[in-house]
Amino acid sequence: MKNLIGKEWVDSVSGQTIEIINPANGKLIDTVPSATSEDVDLAVKAAVEAQKEWARVPIHERAQILENFAAITVEHATDLAELLCCETGKPIKEARAEIANIPIFFKGYAEKAKHMYGEVLPIGGEKGQEHTIQFTIREPLGVVACILPFNFPVDLFGQKVPSALVMGNSVIVKPSSDNPLTIHALCGFLQEAGVPSGVIQVITGSGSVVGQALAAHKNVHLVSLTGSTKAGIETMATASANMTHVSLELGGNDAFIMLDDGDMDLAVNETVWGRLYNTGQVCCASKRFLIHNSIKYEFVDRMVSKIKSLKVGDPADNATDIGCLINEQAAITVEEQVNKTISEGAKLVIGGKRDGAFYYPTILTDVTRDMEIAKDMEVFGPVIPVIGFDTIDEAIEIANQSSYGLCGCVITEDMKKAFYVATSLEAGGAIINGASFYRSAEMPFGGYKHSGIGNEGISTTLEEMSRLKTIVLKNVLKND
Repeated sequence: MKNLIGKEWVDSVSGQTIEIINPANGKLIDTVPSATSEDVDLAVKAAVEAQKEWARVPIHERAQILENFAAITVEHATDLAELLCCETGKPIKEARAEIANIPIFFKGYAEKAKHMYGEVLPIGGEKGQEHTIQFTIREPLGVVACILPFNFPVDLFGQKVPSALVMGNSVIVKPSSDNPLTIHALCGFLQEAGVPSGVIQVITGSGSVVGQALAAHKNVHLVSLTGSTKAGIETMATASANMTHVSLELGGNDAFIMLDDGDMDLAVNETVWGRLYNTGQVCCASKRFLIHNSIKYEFVDRMVSKIKSLKVGDPADNATDIGCLINEQAAITVEEQVNKTISEGAKLVIGGKRDGAFYYPTILTDVTRDMEIAKDMEVFGPVIPVIGFDTIDEAIEIANQSSYGLCGCVITEDMKKAFYVATSLEAGGAIINGASFYRSAEMPFGGYKHSGIGNEGISTTLEEMSRLKTIVLKNVLKND
């Protein structure tokens, strides 16, 4: 598969390629170009030129193109899901669910854009403005670079790309080098749906080369990145040289707080959903399980039974519940993090086993608040560290000791306590009676502290994908 630069699908200028491997079986699926900064410059030049004409296309026509695209993806949903499963290692049923989200995003942003109203400031609201009309409009930013993560490439494509396009921007997509094939296919469908040449482009390569070249380019006007905190900090530093806008959705170490009156069945089911989905490779997954000491061991016992009922295996098998990680190195990293936590005094209850890129669901007990996993060690895998607490304020203190602040959650029957915890968490989202892994297409999604800058969601992203301009009709109401 090749990169889409301008109107052509091309190899990298260097001729170098990246092998895309099925992480579940180690087999080669395809290759993609390993782009250079020269490739990036060619893409940006094409994007700048094409955007001028695209900005003149009425919003309703841009919106129709997005809806055309959504219809095309529905026709190809089966093939897209199988490709996503193959290159990512996520269970096929999860891949199908991710592909099914595409129409929700594209239709949602298309409709929202038609209702992005400006404001007329009150005439005479301040002295000296009695004869002047002031109103606001939205204009495109220009060129938007969308840098996607490996864990939910299609969902993040669905948040970033339609919002940028419908507001009149041209878009350069940089998918993860681990699993770019589904994104390449989607960019081809956007061409087929009617997005002009140069307005949508896709370019593969390492983040240190392609991502940084996009962030450094003076003609890129926004970098929208979902990825690690390290990548976000590097991107922000690079972009600052040109005062390029950034929108960053980064790492998390979300706290799952269960009070002593919490529903145990709910907690167990939400832990499976909120920690083991996508084999734990979720930025807003619950990653630190703060369980009241009076029910801690019951929770662990129930989770052990639940984990034993889950099938770990071939992601392409409909019966599989837990697939593999994105690659073997990712599984090795999780293995090392678990071993480090055990060396600090934690107890392994179940799991702790790695087989290539597979890492089996793992529970750790006797985890204390001073261990790294209870603070800033983000484990991107199916690991459940259980930390006991006695009081609500103690749980909140442990939750807030992390430098991350993406989301958090609380399980309790007492709504006064629930809202006390929710409003006390230093995080961009707080879920009551559900795991922190919750993200609707519409809601604003973003973190505090080292978890990011800005919010993403149909209710907010169009503002970040556009500029606000005030137009003044000076003294237009004056007769002389």
